[in-house]
Amino acid sequence: QVQLVESGGGSVQAGGSLRLSCAASGYTYSSVCMGWFRQAPGKEREGIATIDRDGRTMYRDSVKGRFAISRDNAKNTLYLQMDSLKPEDTAMYYCAAAPAFAYCVTATFSYWGQGTQVTVSS
Repeated sequence: QVQLVESGGGSVQAGGSLRLSCAASGYTYSSVCMGWFRQAPGKEREGIATIDRDGRTMYRDSVKGRFAISRDNAKNTLYLQMDSLKPEDTAMYYCAAAPAFAYCVTATFSYWGQGTQVTVSS
């Protein structure tokens, strides 16, 4: 059974940093595309970063240069380092897995974590 469990959310002031983690189990973690998504109240969920089996990354323009996605295959854990946080980054953050896809360009994410809240105050 695939499980994704996020942690590391919290409340910070603008300009601060947080590091989100996502512990994965139930599938061959190292071989698949993984991603981070977020959803703010009243808004649609949006993808913010992905990383494929070879470590290649893609980012949403609004987080480029501030966020960094990484993976530790030995620990089956996905990370999102978030720096220079802005109030508009406030959202519930979700990690997701695309077990049928090694590369992210055309991936469909079929497994989701429960989310971790990030709140950035001005």
